[in-house]
Parts: sequence; C-alpha cells; structure tokens
Amino acid sequence: MKLSTITSTLAQMGMQPTRSLGQNFLHDQNLADWIVAQLGLKPGDAWLELGPGLGALTEFALARSANGLLIEKDGRMCGFLRERFPEVEIVHGDATEFDVRELFARGPVKVMGNLPYYVSSQILFQFTDEPSPVSTLIFTLQKELAERLSAEPRTKAYGALTLLIGRRWRVKYLRTLPGSVFHPAPNVDSAVVALTPRPVGDFPECDGALFRKLVKLGFAQRRKLLRKNLVEQEIDWPALCAHLGVLETTRAEELSLAQWIALTNFAAGTAPETAAQDVHGEMFDVVDENDRVTGQTSRFNAHAQKLRHRAVHVFVFNERGDLFLQKRSRWKDKCPGLWDSSAAGHVSAGDDYAATAPREVREELGVEAEVEEIAALAACVGTGWEFVRLYRARHEGPFRLPPAEIESGGFFTPAQIERWIAARPQDFAPGFLECWRVFNQPTPPPAG
Repeated sequence: MKLSTITSTLAQMGMQPTRSLGQNFLHDQNLADWIVAQLGLKPGDAWLELGPGLGALTEFALARSANGLLIEKDGRMCGFLRERFPEVEIVHGDATEFDVRELFARGPVKVMGNLPYYVSSQILFQFTDEPSPVSTLIFTLQKELAERLSAEPRTKAYGALTLLIGRRWRVKYLRTLPGSVFHPAPNVDSAVVALTPRPVGDFPECDGALFRKLVKLGFAQRRKLLRKNLVEQEIDWPALCAHLGVLETTRAEELSLAQWIALTNFAAGTAPETAAQDVHGEMFDVVDENDRVTGQTSRFNAHAQKLRHRAVHVFVFNERGDLFLQKRSRWKDKCPGLWDSSAAGHVSAGDDYAATAPREVREELGVEAEVEEIAALAACVGTGWEFVRLYRARHEGPFRLPPAEIESGGFFTPAQIERWIAARPQDFAPGFLECWRVFNQPTPPPAG
C-alpha cells in the first residue's frame, strides 16, 4: 500500500498506529513484493503471515498462493482485512500465543511477518523450536537482532541466540530497510532475514536439550573463560580442548557452531551419528499367522522377505491427555523422517512383548515409565508384517532423544493428530497409523 493509502485508510478507520502493538506499516510496494518473493511461494503452497496490519504483504502473497492464514492481534485490523481479503482465513489473536502445532495439518508452511521489535525473539524461538512444520521464515526484524542471528564467531553480535537458532536453521541476512519505508518511521533500521531448515549432513546430530543448556551456560558471563562457565559440568577440559583444537583459555564466542556441537557430543560421551543404521546385526523371531515362533532371521531378511515378526508400540500421554509423537531420524532404514508412536521397536529373538515395551521407552525417551497393554494388532501390510502389542504409559517429560534414532518429538492433542492424519497421512509411519486406528476404535458394549 502507498503511504497516502495507508494514512487515508487509518483516518477512515478513526485510528492511529499503536506503539504498544509495534505497528509500523510498510508503504513501499516494490519492497513488499520483493519480501514476499523471498518465500518462493508456488500455487497451493501453505503460508502464514504474522501481524499483517493493513495487508501490505498479504496482497502479494495471495497473488502467488491462495492457501494462506493470517494472525492479527488488533481487532480493528481484523475487520478491515476480512473485508479486503474475504478469501483468506484470519485468526484474531496474539501470534506469541498461537499453537504452532496447529500448522502440521497444513503441511510444510512458509511464514512471513514484519515483527514488532519487542516480541521478535519470542516469536523466533516459538516458530523454530522443535518440532516445527515451518519450511521457510522471512522476517523483518530490528537490524541489531538480524545481525545477532547471522553473526560470525569472535564478533560482538555472536552469542547464544546465534547458536540456538543456527543449530537447526540456516540464517541469511537479506537486506537492510531504513525507517523511512514504514509509517510511522521507527528510530532504528530494520532488516529482512531468511531462515531455512538445515539439510541433512550440514552438521552432526547432538542432544538438543544438552546443547541448549551448555550454550546458555557458556554465554551466561560472556567475558569469563568458557571452562569457568562450564565448571560444574565435570568435563575433562584439557581433553575437550585437544578434541576441539582450541586453547584452554578459549571463551564462548570463540567457538564455531560446529565446535559447540562437538563440545556437546563430547560432554554427552557420544560420538556423532552420521551413518545409516546397521540393519544386519539384529536377530528376530519369525512367527506364523498365529504369532507362534517358527525360527529366527536377521532384521534385514525379515524386512526384505516380508516375514512375520514382532514389535511393540507405546503411546506416552501427559496429564492433559496429549500424546507424544517422535519424528524418526533420517538415518533410519524404515520410514526415515516420518512421525511415529512415542516409542516403538522390534522384539528381539528370544525376547517377549512385555519386557520389550518398557525397554523401548527407556532407550528411546530416556525415562522410566510403567506400561499397560491396551491392544494387539495382527501382522499385515500396514504394520510391515509385524504382530504389534500396543501399550500406554504416562510421563510429562522432558525426554532425552537419541539423535541417531529420533530427529525430534513433541506432545500433540488427539484432535490435532486427527486433523493432521486426515490432511496429511503421508507424514506418518504406517505402523503408527494402524495403532492409532485401533486405539480409537470404540469399545464394544459388554455382552448381555
């Protein structure tokens, strides 16, 4: 929208830009078109705009894809937007309170917004936190924040924010915007940044929770030596520094992202997993159509020859009734990158269902939990020719997810899962879909 159009529209609405909402309206149409172009929208692509205001970006996004969603906090703006763009879905609400899990049913979503400075960091973490359904973020931020996101080691701007976002996201500083392109003009410059998920192999995997803890501790007192900030972590500092190839007097801002990941894996006592899972070593019981053992074979042969074998799935709920789902590692031999039950695994040769279920919870989630068997599924195409026993458990987390096995995970409400499955069943491992179907079957009334 042109500046004259913005001022006349606001006058007709009888309102002034609200400082507390961070309302600064972009009035350079060429710039608005350029910002939307950075999303790379194609017809049918799902996109989300945060704080659209009067719709400066919205009109250019809708010209590329009609599959949009707007979140606007100002009720007056919502009314205007509904009249101007009747074809797009508009949510009247605070973007900082939006449940990002609702976006999974829309598939990979591209997100854009001219973010109010005072909530920019909060929104950044909210939409990039694991798990995330977002494929691209194009945000207009205060220039200082944009510089922190894209900073290099050994610079003043480089810090915890750089690393916490950068571990999973590539950040590109696109351009600086002077205050004069907004109404009213802010007192500082802004910048447009692009965030895209890091591809497989960009960096080794590591324990995300431990990485976050160590980074925050490392930068808690920026000028102190890193070993002093991490003194309570019981790390063999000389061995670590030799491993990283740095001096023992190094400070947090002197380590690159790759070195911080290596530090995390060293502290965890694990080597980074970058190779595909070994599928030949495990041995399974082969069973007949009645789940009776007839012999043994390797994991590889069981899957390749579609032989019947055994597995367990565990649904872990929290007190609110939300179900934890895991996203399978991209290194898995079966269903890589798909969403699955809270914990699941094969029953090894000579073992049984009851012993395997709690062990899978312990190995995949890093917690102890009592399990209760709730269903038995016959071997079929959907289960990968596995007889499955389904168990239920309760735990609030947090969980420690092994990076070689699980990429990420999160709690979802049953309603969110239902909508997600209905819209995008291809996002889920077939075995989970079978378990979810059986879990949701109505209980038959008692006989008589």
